[in-house]
Amino acid sequence: MKIDRQLGILSILLQRDTVTAPYLAEQFEVSRRTINRDIEDLCKAGIPIMTRQGAGGGISIMNNYRIDRVLFTNAEMLDILAGLRSLDSVNGTNRYGKLMEKLCVGSSDFMRGDQSVLIDLSSWYKESLTPKIELVRTAIEKCRELEFIYYAPSGESLRRIEPYYLIFRWSSWYVWGFCKEKEDFRLFKLNRIDKARIMERAFIKRQVPMPNLENERIFPGGIKVKALFEPECKWRLVEEFGTGCFKETEDGKLLFQADYTNREELLTWILTFRDKVELLEPSRLREELKESILRIAGKYEGGKGEDEIHMD
Repeated sequence: MKIDRQLGILSILLQRDTVTAPYLAEQFEVSRRTINRDIEDLCKAGIPIMTRQGAGGGISIMNNYRIDRVLFTNAEMLDILAGLRSLDSVNGTNRYGKLMEKLCVGSSDFMRGDQSVLIDLSSWYKESLTPKIELVRTAIEKCRELEFIYYAPSGESLRRIEPYYLIFRWSSWYVWGFCKEKEDFRLFKLNRIDKARIMERAFIKRQVPMPNLENERIFPGGIKVKALFEPECKWRLVEEFGTGCFKETEDGKLLFQADYTNREELLTWILTFRDKVELLEPSRLREELKESILRIAGKYEGGKGEDEIHMD
């Protein structure tokens, strides 16, 4: 984009004494005429840029403007680099790395491989998630409606939205947009989206409220949970809820207490610990869990093995 390129040019000029128009044209993969127009725009914006013709000439910023030649400190540039590399981990390209190289021309220290912060935003679903992220970004940039099948606890449905924000939170990717079916803004998890396609029809941008991303809003509580875990489960409890979620009993077991968000997710979560946990409260869910375990056991008593299952 034009503004990105002009910021890149300004960054280079702040870091180097003199550069040539052909050099800038090569760096940003545009024509010399485009570079000349960018320089004119920067001058109109109040940046004192001067050009010199002939041998040893080029483009530079006037000396009295060089009180602070660097837009960012070394630590700030490294943080930016870590963020840009994290985006490359999602889309499987080096698009953002190349952008950083352009911004850091003349400051090779920023591009060394010894950064202390490495962020990987990819997931187990990278192969299916990456094209969705690119599709959503394209729809947002072009102001095109997005249509997809959405899988929710209440069932699957066909949705059409005006997409506004691509969000990474709680280890997952979401799109925030105006849902035509609900006539309101909604947050959709990308892993639950299928058969997404960009529509031909463009939309006029609305006044968009920022999504409320507080945990209490997205994951409302209400289920007071008390459970007794075996000691070997401590690492999972610490990882998922922190060290303050349990107390050790005299016999070494872990009395877990938390405010959970969803009944189905709670039952599923408890079952992942198999026989290493006993759900104590709520009593209603304790009975429901007991019934589920009995039904599961029934499937393994005289049930069909793989050899007995016949597929059409």
